[in-house]
Amino acid sequence: MPIINSTNTDLLKEFYDKDIFQIPELRATTQDIRPLKIGIVNLMPNKKETEIHLMKALSNTPLQIELDLIRTKSRKSKYTDMEYLTKNYKTLDEIKNNKYDGLIITGAPVEHLEFEEIDYWDELKELFEFARTHVYSSLFICWASQAALYYYYGVQKRNLGSKLSGVFEYELAEDSKLTRGLDDNFFYPQSRNTENEEAELRKVPDLKILARSDEAGVCISSSVDERFVFISGHGEYDTDTLYNEYIRDLNKGINPSIPRNYFKNDDPSNRILVRWKSSASLIFSNWINYFVYQQTPYQIEKIEQKGGCKIRRKLTI
Repeated sequence: MPIINSTNTDLLKEFYDKDIFQIPELRATTQDIRPLKIGIVNLMPNKKETEIHLMKALSNTPLQIELDLIRTKSRKSKYTDMEYLTKNYKTLDEIKNNKYDGLIITGAPVEHLEFEEIDYWDELKELFEFARTHVYSSLFICWASQAALYYYYGVQKRNLGSKLSGVFEYELAEDSKLTRGLDDNFFYPQSRNTENEEAELRKVPDLKILARSDEAGVCISSSVDERFVFISGHGEYDTDTLYNEYIRDLNKGINPSIPRNYFKNDDPSNRILVRWKSSASLIFSNWINYFVYQQTPYQIEKIEQKGGCKIRRKLTI
């Protein structure tokens, strides 16, 4: 939570320079607090597991969060029964008039397909348009980040040839409140077969790269106004998620590579080295705090256009 500061402008500036989370005294004495309204579009096959992962990631702040779980209706889930989905999830038709402080769209195991070949692509495009006009800040994870970058900016994904799996070291590339508190180098899990090339992202004036590496490419990027956030990896993963994916692929006869920098000495018979959870927790907390809570108005229906993102800023809320 923020430190209440006086209206002394010199002190305010010093606090900002030192990256201390502060709030002006006037705002502190007049602000109203309400639960943040966050939507999660869950595209993963094992929806219950993904729910737990993301709820853990989002719950690590004192802020109250009201969640809506959202699903596509154009594709039937093979791994989650319909009764559970009907009871706990909403479709776009049911939420299309809602306003959200934040929206998360998860990854999906459809990287081998072109975007237009995906059977729920038209519905996903509607959700992307919904994010333009009904959401203050949107966070796209793994494949969803590639799909969003393609839809909004025309950035193509590239096939890696072999799966990028493991925990990789990244370096901060540009200052952002999203990465505030992170060390210059941090670890983050990856599990994907495709990527957005750094050179292609840098061609888009409205995009900035926040974290990258020579080995594993871009981890975090965002729109210039920071209301779109694209994360190529899975900071929400549990300790054993990459292990379970590795065993699953072994059992399928895929002969996967051992996840890199994940087991001690890269030996699956050794223990898992957990090196990403503090970084992931901080990134999710910063997104909730700086990009959502600190920005959206108390009356969410009065969200207005902010920033100069010409691609996205058609907010009419």
